[in-house]
Amino acid sequence: MIASPRRPETDAPMKHIVSAIRACGLRGPVLVFSLAAPLAALAQSVLPDLSLIGAAVRTRPAYDGSASQRPDLIPVLRYFGNTWFTRTTQGVLEGGARMALSPELHLGAQVAYEAGRIASESDFLSRYNLPDINPGASFGLHVEWDRKLGSVPITLLARGRQNADADQGARADLRLTAGVYGDKGILAAVYFQGTWASAKSAQSFYGITAQQSAATGLPAFDAGSGPMSTALGLLWSADLSREWMLVGGLDYKHLHGSAARSPLAERNSNYYASLGLAYHF
Repeated sequence: MIASPRRPETDAPMKHIVSAIRACGLRGPVLVFSLAAPLAALAQSVLPDLSLIGAAVRTRPAYDGSASQRPDLIPVLRYFGNTWFTRTTQGVLEGGARMALSPELHLGAQVAYEAGRIASESDFLSRYNLPDINPGASFGLHVEWDRKLGSVPITLLARGRQNADADQGARADLRLTAGVYGDKGILAAVYFQGTWASAKSAQSFYGITAQQSAATGLPAFDAGSGPMSTALGLLWSADLSREWMLVGGLDYKHLHGSAARSPLAERNSNYYASLGLAYHF
């Protein structure tokens, strides 16, 4: 562990931005925002040594498309070593290794936590006695580009995720984060994320088999590959001291394609909100 660095003094407000906001989403988008996570990915290239650990309380839908809203507790993590990293700051809990292709461009491989779908959390799923989808893990690759456009930190992330359960298929994310404010210990960023799903991924979450249709009375539905969702979020932090900060986020997610047309989608839009405390060092 290293001592917490003092933030650099500058006349440009955006240069106050630290990695307390390292874009993600939660909801994942997700992330922001499956996960998402409550911090934005800002200025990684400016303060690469700053690490975060903490927790946040979040309100989220039981699943994307659900009318049931549920609270949960999520981690706040960010650590980058010379090779290894872990973070919740790009919409999912993930960790792995990465290498620099240039000072602004990184290629990496990650293992990520993939949230499932718990029927008891949803009044709709419980009413029709639909099965759980167990949480699991995914394996994948990502390319991340970090730079400043003038005084604005920009992060562009392209990420592929193959679920360890082959029946749950694969997803791909494209996420853009931009710092919008950084002054007097308050940092803010906005992000936009698009997520695409394979046919297996869409079918596992939003399809209804003939057997399920016969048991529930819901119409059978075959979900296909294509765009699954878009997400837009506001992510922020506020210093409480040199080591502690409040972190939070507000995310809006909209379903598309097969996910939006599925009988399991009670609504096409959901929101996520989080508030937490993190220690940075």
